[in-house]
Amino acid sequence: MPVPWFLLSLALGRSPVVLSLERLVGPQDATHCSPGLSCRLWDSDILCLPGDIVPAPGPVLAPTHLQTELVLRCQKETDCDLCLRVAVHLAVHGHWEEPEDEEKFGGAADSGVEEPRNASLQAQVVLSFQAYPTARCVLLEVQVPAALVQFGQSVGSVVYDCFEAALGSEVRIWSYTQPRYEKELNHTQQLPDCRGLEVWNSIPSCWALPWLNVSADGDNVHLVLNVSEEQHFGLSLYWNQVQGPPKPRWHKNLTGPQIITLNHTDLVPCLCIQVWPLEPDSVRTNICPFREDPRAHQNLWQAARLQLLTLQSWLLDAPCSLPAEAALCWRAPGGDPCQPLVPPLSWENVTVDKVLEFPLLKGHPNLCVQVNSSEKLQLQECLWADSLGPLKDDVLLLETRGPQDNRSLCALEPSGCTSLPSKASTLWDDDLGALWACPMDKYIHKRWALVWLACLLFAAALSLILLLKKDHAKAAARGRAALLLYSADDSGFERLVGALASALCQLPLRVAVDLWSRRELSAQGPVAWFHAQRRQTLQEGGVVVLLFSPGAVALCSEWLQDGVSGPGAHGPHDAFRASLSCVLPDFLQGRAPGSYVGACFDRLLHPDAVPALFRTVPVFTLPSQLPDFLGALQQPRAPRSGRLQERAEQVSRALQPALDSYFHPPGTPAPGRGVGPGAGPGAGDGT
Repeated sequence: MPVPWFLLSLALGRSPVVLSLERLVGPQDATHCSPGLSCRLWDSDILCLPGDIVPAPGPVLAPTHLQTELVLRCQKETDCDLCLRVAVHLAVHGHWEEPEDEEKFGGAADSGVEEPRNASLQAQVVLSFQAYPTARCVLLEVQVPAALVQFGQSVGSVVYDCFEAALGSEVRIWSYTQPRYEKELNHTQQLPDCRGLEVWNSIPSCWALPWLNVSADGDNVHLVLNVSEEQHFGLSLYWNQVQGPPKPRWHKNLTGPQIITLNHTDLVPCLCIQVWPLEPDSVRTNICPFREDPRAHQNLWQAARLQLLTLQSWLLDAPCSLPAEAALCWRAPGGDPCQPLVPPLSWENVTVDKVLEFPLLKGHPNLCVQVNSSEKLQLQECLWADSLGPLKDDVLLLETRGPQDNRSLCALEPSGCTSLPSKASTLWDDDLGALWACPMDKYIHKRWALVWLACLLFAAALSLILLLKKDHAKAAARGRAALLLYSADDSGFERLVGALASALCQLPLRVAVDLWSRRELSAQGPVAWFHAQRRQTLQEGGVVVLLFSPGAVALCSEWLQDGVSGPGAHGPHDAFRASLSCVLPDFLQGRAPGSYVGACFDRLLHPDAVPALFRTVPVFTLPSQLPDFLGALQQPRAPRSGRLQERAEQVSRALQPALDSYFHPPGTPAPGRGVGPGAGPGAGDGT
């Protein structure tokens, strides 16, 4: 009997909802803009060449946000194609330079200087589309009258109708001005397939589609296409790339039902399948079923390789993009672990197939490159060993330079770096110092010089201990970092979260919450903002607080069931939804205890409603368990403060008005307002 590794049943992609779309009549592209603005669309496409960023000569129009909408472009009632409408929101960035004469004399030296400030602003806005296997760029001209020109303010939007794309495909969109004054905006849109469209009978290519099942039998993966014996179709396998075009892997034209077998070692997260009927203008539908598969991610790292290009340059070669950082390390003979040279060097972010450089003056067989991902070592290769021979019995010496160009030398050993004056062959040079390789026999003969330094080292160690104690006292006074995550169920719950965060700030805690970082959240995106906050919090020994509500429980359950977060009515600042992709691995891999705590409000949610995976860390009800909750937020080795009860009462008093307003809003006599698992009257209080 087949042993299932995974089982996916797909009909040309996943479509969890059914969409009803607006219809556009006619084949021509068009554009329109907000009231007060004028705009036009160039008659033909342009080359997709963003160019370099140049300084703005004064106030300019800049894209600030991209918004997409699916529509149908129809030649007649039953002859339509799926189309993507894009709205580009614009704002005025930059400012006028003050003339020197005006600054000097305190007035306008020339009345003509005022004329540009009262003029309208114009911009050429480029929209770039990429959807395998097609790409195009269009140019929109926009003019804003002087009355609407206010620095830093939005002036409206320009809408483009529309980009035709294949059902089930992934469309990447970039927007920038020409010339380019700022970094381009980007947005990725996953289009639905025929099953997700209420008007599928209006799209001819949806009338006869091959069905695709993906299943496993032991180590083999089967692609089963359930079509009639007379139907002809094309099937293609490719590696989808975040940057650049996809990499084709396999293509065949087939007839009738087919079963195609793949070896599980060929599966990687970016392996996608494209299928289409062999008919004129047929829809090509793409699915990528292995994105979240653990074994596919394991295969990805097994296929990754480091390649040395020149003495100073190298790259990471892998089928898919992956988050990674790299640094040099020194590997000595004898099987000791490779010692990262951080510091004096630093970890560098790595992009797949992008050339990286370390400013080496010469290579050495003992120098190696380490690649980490999610703080775990994934790759280590001694790139220079192939050309320079086996490992040498050398010692790496680090030369540091003081503020007055005074230099000192230490030897890198498994136990640390030992001070030693020496001369050797330099490997690395920069403003901070140099790395030297010294033969072991020379190094051993100079070890006697270290004996007289023992007393000095002891004194230095004692000073270091005192300094660490002082730094520990400063850190305790500064307070522990706490990152508060929640689901934005409604505006009332957001006010309740804000009140809790403000109350916690009165304690020795440094609280981060997306309510107070909306500008950074919008600029970086929820996933990037949360990843940076989580990483900083955990690196500083802080704690991540998961504040559960009915909405949060529903999102967690959805993730645990499907492995992805489906669409829903959530705002653009919902960091909780974005955070689940980083939070779940910490719980699944057992890293959460000690770094995470959970909490929920009395009468809103019972702790038993929290999914079992998240109850591997303490979950407290507020405000009834405030003392224990505040105790869990203290530093792990901090003594239990005698003022803990007093602080709990302080937080409870600050939180009570917000609780009363949430559970007893004016004119609403109902005692509870929770919905979802575990919510409702009596949830959390045992009734």
